[in-house]
Amino acid sequence: MFVRPKKVRIETERMTLRPPMHGDYRAWAALRVASRDFLTPWEPTWAADHLTRKSFTNRVYWANRSVAGGTALPLFMFRRQDGVLLGALTLDNIRRGPSQAGTTGYWVGERFARQGYMREGLEALVHYAFNELDLSRLEAGCLPENAASRGVLEKVGYKYEGVAQSYLQIHGRWRNHVLYANLRSDRRGRTQAG
Repeated sequence: MFVRPKKVRIETERMTLRPPMHGDYRAWAALRVASRDFLTPWEPTWAADHLTRKSFTNRVYWANRSVAGGTALPLFMFRRQDGVLLGALTLDNIRRGPSQAGTTGYWVGERFARQGYMREGLEALVHYAFNELDLSRLEAGCLPENAASRGVLEKVGYKYEGVAQSYLQIHGRWRNHVLYANLRSDRRGRTQAG
C-alpha cells in the first residue's frame, strides 16, 4: 500500500524541491512577472487574478490537499546556495489501480533557463515518482515547436509516443501537443519518431 510522507522534500545537487508555502508568494509572483513574455507562449492564458495573493493562497491549499490525497505532487525548485526560486514542477493527475501513472508539468524562470536546472529537477522528480510513489508511467506533453522542452524530456528518459490533436488551450488557442512517456521499466530504446 502507498504511504504518503508527511513532508515532501527532495534534495538534488543544486536544488531543494518542496511544495509551495504561503511565504513563497512574493518570490513566485516576482519570478512569474519577470518571465511573463518568456512563459506565456507555452502556457494556458493566465486568469485575470493569476498573480494575486488570493490566487496563490488557493494554489497552496490545492497543493496541500493534493499531496495529502496522493493526487498530485506540486513542487517549487529552490537553488540551495541562496534559496532563490527557480521555477516549478508538478506531477499531476496521479492515477492508481492498474494505471499507476501521472502527468508531468513544469516551468522555469527566464533568467534560469538553459542552465540545467529543469533537467536536474525532472531527474529528481522521475526518481521520486518511480522509487517513492511506486508509479510505473510518467507522461508529458509539449508544443511541437518547443525544442527546449522536448530536449529536456528526452534527456531525462521520456520517449516520444505521438501527437494529441487540440490537446490543450495554450495562449488562448487549442493546440496540438507531442506526447512523451517515461516508463519505470523501459526497454524500448531511443525512438526516432517525432
